[in-house]
Amino acid sequence: MRITPHQAQQGFMTIAQNTADVDYLRLAYVQAMSIKLTMPNSLYAVAVDKNTFAQVTEQHRKVFDYVIIIENDLAENETWKLSNEWQVFYLTPFKETIKLESDIVFTRSITHWWTTFRLKNVVLSTGCRDYKQELSTSREYRKLFDDNDLPDIYNGLMYFRYTREAVQFFTLAEQIFKNWEHLRDNVLLNCRDDYPTTDVVYALTAKLLGVEDYTLPAADFINFVHMKSAINKWTSTAWNELVMYETDLPMIRIANTNQYHPIHYHEKTWVTDALVKEYEDEFN
Repeated sequence: MRITPHQAQQGFMTIAQNTADVDYLRLAYVQAMSIKLTMPNSLYAVAVDKNTFAQVTEQHRKVFDYVIIIENDLAENETWKLSNEWQVFYLTPFKETIKLESDIVFTRSITHWWTTFRLKNVVLSTGCRDYKQELSTSREYRKLFDDNDLPDIYNGLMYFRYTREAVQFFTLAEQIFKNWEHLRDNVLLNCRDDYPTTDVVYALTAKLLGVEDYTLPAADFINFVHMKSAINKWTSTAWNELVMYETDLPMIRIANTNQYHPIHYHEKTWVTDALVKEYEDEFN
């Protein structure tokens, strides 16, 4: 697959493909503003399909440094569009990329993470934190990982740079995505996932190639707050309707707790018109 010519040394990137239910472009817009507020010199790229590209406005372009069209859209007929994830290696305009899921925001700078990331050619985030900033011990969403002895990968945040090792990683990840049914039915234990999730694909890729080459377990700060209910010991999935939260952008407080790690808010309804305007007012 042809690689997009690199246009800058480093930057953040996400994929935003709108669906009937979720405006992922808006989530990327909020994410980009959170990055620019906390790390003003950072560059940001968003990869979109042709339909989503038609919805990109001049307001978006004030925040997005690069808008890249996914020409080979493998997720065109999917509701949960994950099949293009491996293509970020070929789409990124950066020599070094921090790839994010679009429903993550930042409350402070993580520019010092770049130095740690450079210890490896690909770095996958391992583990996650609850809203109290504590490393989560919940295995509610990790049964498939435990059954198959997979590393505890959370693809919400990862790093890669253009190297031979990264080519090897993303080439194998592509093959796992494309041969999912065989792996699901014949290789993985107790797997009932009709479609591959990026967490599982990248965990399996790392295990096959050597987990030690793609993770930094000693750097236990490279992860994010995950707002899924079981991780936070909550019964409701809609955390934003369950607990109090406050915004004093870029800082966010959840249940009276300042959030210093990136926040994977997960609940897409958290991004309201009022929140978008609040970010715009701070950014402008």
